[in-house]
Amino acid sequence: MNFSEGLMKRLLPVLAAVMLAACAHTGTAPSADREIKTDSDQTDADRRAAIRLELAQGYFSRGQFNTALDELKLALQARPDMREAVNLRGLIYASMGDTQLAEDTFRRALSIYPNDPDTLHNYGWFMCQQQRWQTADALFDQAVAQSTYRAPARTLLAKGVCEARGGRMLVAEKTLSRAFELDPGSPVIAVNLSEVLFRNHELERARFYVKRVNDQPDQLNAQSLWLQLRIERKLGNTNAVDDLALALRRKFPQAPETQSLDAGRYDD
Repeated sequence: MNFSEGLMKRLLPVLAAVMLAACAHTGTAPSADREIKTDSDQTDADRRAAIRLELAQGYFSRGQFNTALDELKLALQARPDMREAVNLRGLIYASMGDTQLAEDTFRRALSIYPNDPDTLHNYGWFMCQQQRWQTADALFDQAVAQSTYRAPARTLLAKGVCEARGGRMLVAEKTLSRAFELDPGSPVIAVNLSEVLFRNHELERARFYVKRVNDQPDQLNAQSLWLQLRIERKLGNTNAVDDLALALRRKFPQAPETQSLDAGRYDD
């Protein structure tokens, strides 16, 4: 397994959650010349659409794409211009493998909500999956450039992973470093930055970022333990390797990373 395949295999579940989160928020700050919407402002149609959207998100996160799409259609019947619903529909189509419908949906969303950063983010990730690197870069950059965007670190994370997938490792390192500067508390960003630094042979720096995660019991996982183990192995820290191997086998005995450890496949 090469780096791009291995990295994306580990990151896709994480990024799916990140994409889904984009559908649950407006992504923009309220302007000074309008009222902030509260529950009392919601119409019956708004409430029906919100309930159906929440159900659709739940089904999507569990991989039940047909059921998610059914719920989403009901949400859009109540509110045809619901930005979050249109966004999620593009993600569902992409997950179902219908690339043309997915692209058409993202384009429609941008025609309704021009320069919407969440839509640009999701569309960029879809383009990344299609290996249309330049288009993905442009969409990610456009999302981050929006002055009202509240989640630029999330988009920089997706952009960095996309750059790594395309083999642009040094560029990916810079992008993920920017993401970390904006959100140093994110274990997802820290682990992915560490992974790229490891592949760029920046071993001490890679160790620093992943160790931050593994030092927090509520943040470590099989992926982060396995990454630090491989880094320590390259650095020749035998005792650390033994400790990490013990922790990996004890905490995550069935994980693919543990299987790779037991088989001696350190390059997976």
